[in-house]
Amino acid sequence: MQSGLNEPRSPCVANCCLDLQDVCLGCHRTHKEILAWHKMSREEKIAHLADLASRTP
Repeated sequence: MQSGLNEPRSPCVANCCLDLQDVCLGCHRTHKEILAWHKMSREEKIAHLADLASRTP
């Protein structure tokens, strides 16, 4: 989902299912991170996406 012209795309892949640790099996974000996405600055989103890349199996 695109938020704005220069905004990073959400890492959501529409495969939402939280595991026992509240981590989404689709995008590998925690429930807290999913809720915080819309409040993050552009820079925070970019840093978060880089962090998620290191989590993805």
